[in-house]
Amino acid sequence: MTLADPSQMSQPRAPSAAQAAANSAARIRDPRLDFFRGIVMFIILIAHTPGNWLTLWIPARFGFSDATEVFVFCSGMASAIAFGAVFRDQGLLMGAARVAFRCWQVYWAHIALFFAIAGTMVFLNSTELFERDYVGQLNLYPFFKRPEENLLGLLTLTYVPNYFDILPMYLVVLAMMPVVIASYKAHPLLALGVVAGVWFGAQLDYFALPAEPWSAREWFFNPFGWQLVFFTGFAFMSGWLPAPPRNKILIILAAVIVLVIIPLAYYRITRQLPEVQAWRKEYRFLIAKTDFGILRYVHFLALAYLCWVAVGEAGRRILPPQAGGALAEFWRRALAIIMKVGQQSLAVFITSMFTARLLGVALDTLGRNSLFNQLLVNAVGFAVLIGVAYGVGWFKSQPWRKKKGA
Repeated sequence: MTLADPSQMSQPRAPSAAQAAANSAARIRDPRLDFFRGIVMFIILIAHTPGNWLTLWIPARFGFSDATEVFVFCSGMASAIAFGAVFRDQGLLMGAARVAFRCWQVYWAHIALFFAIAGTMVFLNSTELFERDYVGQLNLYPFFKRPEENLLGLLTLTYVPNYFDILPMYLVVLAMMPVVIASYKAHPLLALGVVAGVWFGAQLDYFALPAEPWSAREWFFNPFGWQLVFFTGFAFMSGWLPAPPRNKILIILAAVIVLVIIPLAYYRITRQLPEVQAWRKEYRFLIAKTDFGILRYVHFLALAYLCWVAVGEAGRRILPPQAGGALAEFWRRALAIIMKVGQQSLAVFITSMFTARLLGVALDTLGRNSLFNQLLVNAVGFAVLIGVAYGVGWFKSQPWRKKKGA
């Protein structure tokens, strides 16, 4: 069941761990999952648009974690819904086959995204309308200078340019799922040991993947580090981990963590304080994005807990009331759009990465100093994502199978 119109939803009750697992089996969508994934899709578009003024106000500017953690965490939750019932009802082999099929889809989405963007950048460079070197902006000249070697590297994921590194990371983490689930079936502590052990191995540089054949550069998003946040979301949605209690002590602790980290992360503060700069340099492994440093995890968990408390049990506070005035109707419509974008996250993400480059070109052409231009370009980008989400949802509904007039 999908949530195309949140106004048609009844106010849900908070599920227990056992009920959460049952819900996963029934493939019932969690409104919180679609809501936060939808918000993240818009943030990802903003963050990847070159010279976008709104990037000064995204959550990443005020903490160690950013939209990537939310995306990966929610992907873990969604994977528990999508694949959990298969593993439980049809066994490990069929579950692994289901995951392999998803990996196949993600792999070709990654390849298609690369060629779509690379081809577009070449086209923009070939015209006389633009002075900026868009191929060089994405550091794609190494690919075109040695196409035979790098085409093979692209297909084998041994050539992963920085802009194209999220889907490969997600693909590898997905591939780990059968191992983690098999470990959990053997003993829950074994699954914990696998996930924690792999993460520790990434912190010690034991586990990493090469990003290009001609250097020692590694994938910017090390999947062996980032799997920790993925399987955290997976474990919560699967019922492996109980929901944390809602109490004032935890709320205060989480709020303190978030607030204390702001001066350590906000660039307007860090650039004015040499002591903070020195701390960040000395302890950069704690906040490293590549290997998913532990303080990123702590910040994300604190922020996620506060959001979890804020939206209420089963997300009831984000759902519009059954009756209300113009404001309630506006929120009902806005929420339907946000959740639709969240429901089609893979297609929207791919579109976002491609569209962001074109929005950067638009800002190059129109100028970045005008607030109107900035808002206009972002509004166009949001409209594209919304249109894609509804278009993909329409195709997935297979309307051609419906009887005429039904």
